[in-house]
Amino acid sequence: MSETSKSQYSKALLKHYFKEHSVVASDIESFNNFVDFELQQIIEENKEVQPTIIPHNIDEFKIRFDKIWVERPTIIEADGSKKNIFPIESRLRKITYAAPCQLEVSAHINGVQRELFTTQIANLPIMLKSKYCHLRGLSRDDLIKCGEDPDDPGGYFIINGTEKVLISVEDLASNKLLIEHQKIGVSDFVGRLFSEKGSFKIPHTFEKMKDGIFYLTFTRVKRVPVIVVLKALGLTKDEEIMKFISATTPYDEVFINLYEFVDIKNQEDAIDWIAKRIGITQSREIRIERTKELLEKYLLPHLGLTEKDSLSKAYNMCKLLKRFIGVSKGEVAVDDKDHYMNKRLKLSGDLLADLFRANFKVLIGDLLYNFQRIVKRGKFPSIKVIIRDKLLTSRIYSSMATGNWVGARKGISQRIQRLNFMETLSHLQRVVSPLSSTQENFEARGLHPTHMGRLCPVETPEGTNIGLRKNLAMLAEISQHEGEEGMVKVLKEYGLKVIK
Repeated sequence: MSETSKSQYSKALLKHYFKEHSVVASDIESFNNFVDFELQQIIEENKEVQPTIIPHNIDEFKIRFDKIWVERPTIIEADGSKKNIFPIESRLRKITYAAPCQLEVSAHINGVQRELFTTQIANLPIMLKSKYCHLRGLSRDDLIKCGEDPDDPGGYFIINGTEKVLISVEDLASNKLLIEHQKIGVSDFVGRLFSEKGSFKIPHTFEKMKDGIFYLTFTRVKRVPVIVVLKALGLTKDEEIMKFISATTPYDEVFINLYEFVDIKNQEDAIDWIAKRIGITQSREIRIERTKELLEKYLLPHLGLTEKDSLSKAYNMCKLLKRFIGVSKGEVAVDDKDHYMNKRLKLSGDLLADLFRANFKVLIGDLLYNFQRIVKRGKFPSIKVIIRDKLLTSRIYSSMATGNWVGARKGISQRIQRLNFMETLSHLQRVVSPLSSTQENFEARGLHPTHMGRLCPVETPEGTNIGLRKNLAMLAEISQHEGEEGMVKVLKEYGLKVIK
């Protein structure tokens, strides 16, 4: 094949690829996933709320949130009429391209349903060319009739008439133990894990002190021996602990730890030991109850938040401890934080889920405050009257207009650059690191072999942001989060046997 025909073949192949694939397809898929699944998950996390102040003649009062869904973008005019709105009208009239978000709410008195209604809780900004956008599936001619550029890829929002893009955020993978060598500090090796589930994101730290004892730190629990935590989770027999850490190789390090805490024989003693260590000073029963709650909620929450998940947490802790011992003994290599296997990208859907989750809690707080305030006056209000949809809407609009996000992050939402078409595509594919631009972080800024085919090796700014602000490669596609059920199904097809 001649060079000319090779070139023509490559051009035809690329042209066909971009005809079928959009550079922002992953972002659009992420937004669709947020509206279809993650919104409902957020509602499930806050399914029931109970006011602390209720009328004296009622024993129990609950507010339940059930189904949530998003409609197509509409606008209510000054005369009260409701009509569909297209992106071009949003730009010209300096309004937000958003759709009503409806929620099913019910009130229950003493276990009996009192009222059930559907109410609008917010106007949710809609991503252009997403599943809920009016432009989805239109032909070139129809797009031109709607006042749109037929080659515009979409993947951005219109807030108060301004085109805004949500910048993808690169972060360390959650629910994964990363072990690194420490040049300074009390422990030669430190293992860090961010356990993330819903609104929980709890940092956990594994250390081995000079005395040979393995310690765990999370939330208020500072440097508690791992063996005591395992016993507090229900794994009380030393033989079982050794077996679950390593059935084949008995580690001397584990023997030292088991011998140190051989006096702790049962689960309650272990919980009480932790309670005293972290400074809970009430009676034994209250100490145990409070510490139990701490272990259930804040220790590895991604594995569960109830008492029945305790043993599962203990087995996973044994697995993590085995890996930590392997790294400290030099049998296993330390983790490379810059390897892309240890990174995750938060796309538009994930960022909006974080924003919606935090602000939905604010809406619930406002609802409870209004309900209790009216009850104090001797009245019993209808829930429908006290839900303020403008509260959630204004908070979402504010974050998307200013770029100030939950978690004190700034610059997440940016005005799209329209100097030329290539710059627009570049801006839609931008990826930022949460690391500070004022610090050196040489390794994080460097080009890593795993960036090949994922990130552009050339496009990054000069100066303080070099290597921290990157761009996706033109042909990069980002897979969405896969649930446990899907993974287990695939593993079973490859021969996984479930042991009960």
